[in-house]
Amino acid sequence: MSAPHIEKLIIPALADLGFELVRVRFSGGGSSRAQLQIMAEPVEDREMTVEDCADISRHLAAVLDVEDPINDAYVLEVSSPGIDRPLISAAHFERFAGELIKLTLKQPHDGQKRFRGRLTGIEQNQVIVETATGRLTASIDEIESAKIDPTEFFSTLKQPPRTHKPKHISDDTSSERTSS
Repeated sequence: MSAPHIEKLIIPALADLGFELVRVRFSGGGSSRAQLQIMAEPVEDREMTVEDCADISRHLAAVLDVEDPINDAYVLEVSSPGIDRPLISAAHFERFAGELIKLTLKQPHDGQKRFRGRLTGIEQNQVIVETATGRLTASIDEIESAKIDPTEFFSTLKQPPRTHKPKHISDDTSSERTSS
């Protein structure tokens, strides 16, 4: 069983439902139950729902039961990419240019493997990231993992207005005792 073989089986099945494959990951086996993780997203520009994941799971389970590409028992897990979505393909790096990302290289570059910076895009299969220490250029093959860094998103969220005044210790009179 290989991820490319499974991808060939599920990409058309996902396309039939209006979804696109983001990532396939197969883990476990041996002494632990194997797990097949499928990460997908809608082709349309819309949010992925729990119902979407359930529909995909049912459809892919039927396809995988017929084709039977995995010899051992396994658990099928379907999910959306989420806010910290992985960046896998050249299309992902192009689509998410301008976003803050976290990137890990397979081999150190100037003594460092992990980087955080602004993805500026991809040119000639070279991913370009502006980091605090300068520009990093790496081929997709040199990248172990890359994902959107959601910290910028969370730091720009506005806090909801307070509906009540916070209680301070000095304002709390419930612990005062009166003598009788």
